[in-house]
Amino acid sequence: MANYTVKQLARLSGVSVRTLHHYDEIGLLKPSFVGENRYRYYGREELLRLQDILFYRELGVPLADIPRLIETDGRDRLAILAEHRTMLADRVKRSRQLLRTIDRTIADIKGEETMTDKDMFTGFDEAKQAEYENWLVDRFGGDTRKRIEASKAGLASLDKDVLAARLAEGKAASHALADAFKAGTEAEDPAIDPLLQRHHAWIAAMWNRECSPQAYVGLSVLYLENADFRATFEREREGFAEWLSAAMKAYAARLEAA
Repeated sequence: MANYTVKQLARLSGVSVRTLHHYDEIGLLKPSFVGENRYRYYGREELLRLQDILFYRELGVPLADIPRLIETDGRDRLAILAEHRTMLADRVKRSRQLLRTIDRTIADIKGEETMTDKDMFTGFDEAKQAEYENWLVDRFGGDTRKRIEASKAGLASLDKDVLAARLAEGKAASHALADAFKAGTEAEDPAIDPLLQRHHAWIAAMWNRECSPQAYVGLSVLYLENADFRATFEREREGFAEWLSAAMKAYAARLEAA
């Protein structure tokens, strides 16, 4: 069985050398051995462990929780893989439904197809939405439930063209911030304030109310603590969720100080 250097494993797995070094430093993925040339070498067991890590990351599990899951899980590997497959198959099924809804919405806007109001929401999981809402209420309490209902009512009242444009704006705002992260911009750098201002304004529009600095900080916490939100941002690039949360907090602090 072949052994791989860090660079070889990076090319094989698509995980950056920097990330593999970080996994080694925190004890998440140690090399099989270090050669006399001081190169790290990874064998079959390390490849399987890296696959487990990547599965858990794809499912939105925070990096700090993965060692506990890997080390304490005594189940047969085939059973673990079967569980991963079931969860990913469910996600693929839902993604296909959402893609179909998006395609039909585009066709409807172009006048090529007519959708009913109910068709516009095909693929959006009501149980998952309720799970998000309950999580928010449990986490932040107060009048959170009332604010959620007000936000939903505001979105429901929008013309479908307006709603589609608003969702596209949110995606564009997030991608712009992801590009800044990929370019190596520090999260606390005021130079990205125009990007954060755009994101902050979009949040207020989606909430149908003002987004105070404190509320923006609360949202930054949600992005880290909720596995689904975290996974969404991590798909842009590993570490983006932490960076975005820190950037939002820094921006909120500057708003309060202004």
